[in-house]
Amino acid sequence: MNLKDLYINFFISKKHKQIPSAPVVPENDSSVLFNTAGMQPLIPYLMGQPHPYGTRLCDYQKCVRTNDLDEVGDTTHHTFFEMLGNWSLGDYFKDESIEWSFEFLTKHLNIPIEKLAVTVFAGNDLIPFDEASYNKWLSLGIKKERIAKTIEDNFWIAGESGPCGPDTEIFYFRSTDEIPDIFDPEDSRWVEIWNNVFMQFHKSADGVVTELPAKNVDTGMGVERTTAILEGVNDNYLSSIWKDVIALISEISHLPYVGNEKSMRIIADHLRTAVFISADPAGIKPSNTDQGYILRRLIRRAIRHAKNLNIDINSDWEQRIAKLLLNKYMGYYSELETNYDVVLTVLRDEKVKFNRTLEKGLREFEKVISKYNVIDDVNAFRLYDTYGFPIELTIELANERGIKVDEDGFNRKFKEHQELSRTASAGKFKGGLAGNSEIETRYHTATHLLNAALKIVVNKDVHQKGSNITDERMRFDFSCDHKLTDEEKSQVEALVNKWICEGYEVISQEMSKTEAISSGAECMFIEKYPDIVTVYSIGDFSKELCGGPHVTNTSEIGKFKIVKEEASSAGVRRIKAVIE
Repeated sequence: MNLKDLYINFFISKKHKQIPSAPVVPENDSSVLFNTAGMQPLIPYLMGQPHPYGTRLCDYQKCVRTNDLDEVGDTTHHTFFEMLGNWSLGDYFKDESIEWSFEFLTKHLNIPIEKLAVTVFAGNDLIPFDEASYNKWLSLGIKKERIAKTIEDNFWIAGESGPCGPDTEIFYFRSTDEIPDIFDPEDSRWVEIWNNVFMQFHKSADGVVTELPAKNVDTGMGVERTTAILEGVNDNYLSSIWKDVIALISEISHLPYVGNEKSMRIIADHLRTAVFISADPAGIKPSNTDQGYILRRLIRRAIRHAKNLNIDINSDWEQRIAKLLLNKYMGYYSELETNYDVVLTVLRDEKVKFNRTLEKGLREFEKVISKYNVIDDVNAFRLYDTYGFPIELTIELANERGIKVDEDGFNRKFKEHQELSRTASAGKFKGGLAGNSEIETRYHTATHLLNAALKIVVNKDVHQKGSNITDERMRFDFSCDHKLTDEEKSQVEALVNKWICEGYEVISQEMSKTEAISSGAECMFIEKYPDIVTVYSIGDFSKELCGGPHVTNTSEIGKFKIVKEEASSAGVRRIKAVIE
């Protein structure tokens, strides 16, 4: 039995309900491009909305993080990873959470207690030392020398304000060295394997901290890191998760893993992430914006490293690797089976396009060296950013012509670009629990009204294909075979505003997914919903399965105005609208 199954079975034995993994592309959450943590899809429930599965939950969640993209290629970094999580929504708290984490690690994964150490929150001017967690660890047999008290690393809050609290992190001694008596969290031989967050307080915008009436627990443990630890390897790519993928890349390239680790790791990691993004129900395709840009960048980076290994790019190398990955994960994630052929087509088409781009890049390189006797930082970075040339390739080509490259200047520009990317990524994640603001909640309910109005005005077979909401506007994609006329847009806008003015109550009901579909409730991405769902009804014109935040009455929304209507993709139109 693998780690995911062991984990889920353990927490089911502790009266938890397993919830399905959410898609990697979040719905109606503009704070991130992808679900970056196990708790992210549960934000509405951590904020107080009742969960249809109850107060004890567990899952394995698909996550994508790209802020460390340039670190991938080492032994530990991944762009896609699986996160194990268990949650208490106002149910149990520190005592049970810590005890069960300890029990799972020591009794079910058979990790010796001598190899474990923990950190707890030391306290500050606003929030006291987490004595309850400290004492619990002592009672379980963790020596006081193995419990470190820290401040910054053991306090959790998403954004500047909102739910917050101490956390306790569990570390494993990942080394064959003698285990030191005293635990030092800065010692890199100790690696974090599990984090238990206790949402105990609320911090207001003006910095006032109060205790929450209902306290939550949010935990997370990474599958890749923990598997490597259990199997005794210091390179994640030597674990059972990656062994078969690396072996196939080695077979295709006719090269050993040793000596070619970086390129093989990047190919394995990036293609796995590309498989999951392109299989997602959101229908992401390679493009130059948002999730599509990330998908394109991952595929193209994998292709560049395949060339490094002298793989014939025009062969079916990426199809072979993708099929292995699809077959490997299909049993856990049904969308991989549903979109099997879609994934293969996305990878093949992007490979063909990038091969053309590579040729253009080579032509651009020739232009640069025909004009200059040195490749400066601007041209070196343009070859990297626009044409996908790694600096190593530019230097190699330049050396053949006896031309120098401003490598230091390139590295400065690269670091600036990296910093901008990290800042943007941090800014997107900063929303976290601070998202789902009042205005976003109003916009979210407005998408239900817009969907219903389009069915009445345009065609009863119109269906939502996607949406994106910020606190400034909403974007709504829907199936439609023609550009809306001015009259259709006017009628849709008027009908939405009529329903808003009439003040319909927004009614929520919990029922089985089968009952919901039988009752006529509409649902986008039906496979992502659990067996028990929440159905939102507005009047007799709107009934949808949904997990997002809603107003209680349509009169709370405000005046709805369509700003733009345009094509999104073949057979899909897009409306951009605002609330005034």
